[in-house]
Amino acid sequence: MVAETDLGVLLKNLNPVASRENYVFTTLPADRLTSALISVAKGMFQEREGTTLILPVAAAEKANLQFEGYYRCITCEVHSSLEAVGMTAAMSTALGKAGISANVVAAYYHDHIFVPAEKADLAIDVLTSLSN
Repeated sequence: MVAETDLGVLLKNLNPVASRENYVFTTLPADRLTSALISVAKGMFQEREGTTLILPVAAAEKANLQFEGYYRCITCEVHSSLEAVGMTAAMSTALGKAGISANVVAAYYHDHIFVPAEKADLAIDVLTSLSN
C-alpha cells in the first residue's frame, strides 16, 4: 500500500470513522508504567515531565489514574504519508472553526484525531465536509 502525499487526494478520501469507545489522556512517571497499561494504550508518548498514555476509560479507572475529559478517536482511513503537507493543518483548522478541540496523532498508516466525546458526531460532519 503506497502512502498518499497529495493534499487534494488526502482530503477527498479522508473517510473519518469515530471509535465507539471513549478514551482519556493521563500521565504518570516511568516507574509506574506497567505492561498491562502499555498493552491497552491506544497511544503513548514520553515527555520530560512523565509518560502520557491514551487509554480506554475502564483501564484508567481500574488503575486509579487521574484524567480530565472523555475523548473519541476519529481515524482518517486514507493512507496518509508522514511526508504529506497540510493535512493536519486543514483538519485542525476546520475543527477549530467549529469550536472543536483536536488532539492529532499521526501514526504510520493513518491520522487519528481525539475530540471531546460529546462533539464526535459534529467532528465527523466537519471532517467529511473537507472531502467536498
